[in-house]
Amino acid sequence: MVSPSPNEAFQAADLKTLRSPVVSGQTRPEAWRRLQLKRLSDLLDRHEADILQALRIDLAKPELEGMFEIVALLQELKITRRRLKAWMRPRRIPVPIAQRPGRAQLIREPLGCVLVIGPWNYPFMLTFQPLISALAAGNTVVLKPSEHAPAAAALITRLITEGFPSDVVRVVNGDGSTAAALVDLGFDHIFFTGSGTIGAKVLAGAACHLTPVTLELGGKNPAVVLDSADLAVTARRLIWGKGINAGQTCIAPDHLLVQTSIRERLVQALQEERRNLYGDDPLASADLSCLIHDRHFQHLEGLLATARAEGRILFGGECDRQRRKIAPTLIEVHSDQDPLMAEEIFGPLLPILTVETLDDAITRIQQQDKPLAIYLFGGDRNDQSAVLQRTSSGGVCFNDVVMQKGVPELPFGGVGPSGMGTYQAEAGFQTFSHERSVLSRPFFLDIRHRYPPYTLNPAIFRRFVS
Repeated sequence: MVSPSPNEAFQAADLKTLRSPVVSGQTRPEAWRRLQLKRLSDLLDRHEADILQALRIDLAKPELEGMFEIVALLQELKITRRRLKAWMRPRRIPVPIAQRPGRAQLIREPLGCVLVIGPWNYPFMLTFQPLISALAAGNTVVLKPSEHAPAAAALITRLITEGFPSDVVRVVNGDGSTAAALVDLGFDHIFFTGSGTIGAKVLAGAACHLTPVTLELGGKNPAVVLDSADLAVTARRLIWGKGINAGQTCIAPDHLLVQTSIRERLVQALQEERRNLYGDDPLASADLSCLIHDRHFQHLEGLLATARAEGRILFGGECDRQRRKIAPTLIEVHSDQDPLMAEEIFGPLLPILTVETLDDAITRIQQQDKPLAIYLFGGDRNDQSAVLQRTSSGGVCFNDVVMQKGVPELPFGGVGPSGMGTYQAEAGFQTFSHERSVLSRPFFLDIRHRYPPYTLNPAIFRRFVS
């Protein structure tokens, strides 16, 4: 099996080549789809150590955090294989009496050749998960890994070249200009994971070809802590959620909205849990990842410098420029105009603001862009209901953070500025499928009244049909 160099310019002719198996019907049988899933499963089995090593190189990920990505893919493969036959099965639709005898159904069919633009923060999980769904739905795929995680991109290229024919899955490497050129080719679907700024560019480029797009973005995910919360467990989960992958997680808690009455106790609990999780010197901890590149480090370092000059760092603030590491840091914020509240932080800095009541917190959330996640610690069912009924977000998690992404069959996606479309399990299969409406009718019982000249009384027709 010989594949072209993944760095060669991908042209319209290449897109036609990858569309060809779909157009010919080759990708429709269940057996073809299962073969592709097995190919990817075999690659993961053979190269688990290589994946963990690439994550260490790019992000200094501890082995267990790297394993999170592999396990998520194994879960996705397991569910997809188990449910594939049911997902592919045509769905019968009731036919109104006026159209009987007749049979209506919905058939899920492949879209064609789809483009998956992967991110750098979880470069394997968030590139291969949509790949699994796209292949299960009978599509061929072009992968564009993030250039900001070069070790992961190189390994993805090697794995795909090793495991798949070049007319089924292909990798194209490059920077933003490469991604823009790919978008401009007119794929049958584009799946993008990344920032809202780049997502808007992808959407604008896709609009020229009326290409449907799934955008998995992020946002300023609030975590509300009420006075009835278990502060020790809450603090442990918040520090973990902000520390995992050095805060470079789209559903990480972005800032805290804490009831005034428990602020001091929560700050103390957070500081204690940081010590328990990362030790007295977090920068020396092997369990703390690094920031992706110097530019991102310098941005966060600048935010830290401003907060330090104003005396608002409650604990933390340790930095190591050479290793691009910043310790989990709690920062006091008094206003939504603070630089820390301007955009998604995407790092281990955690602003804390006080609110008097849950109503105050909900009002703040309503005034912001719709986030990818909202977290509520404490409260009762009425409080949880208030959050669900009066806010909008991609997802909600009560009394924990990040873990909603680990429920394999729970659709994952944003709303408004935090994204559009969902994936994972059946939601992913549906994203990469077209539901085709089919009506089949026999030749007999061809009622004359439907044709001109019309003799049927409209009132009788209305009663009969409705």
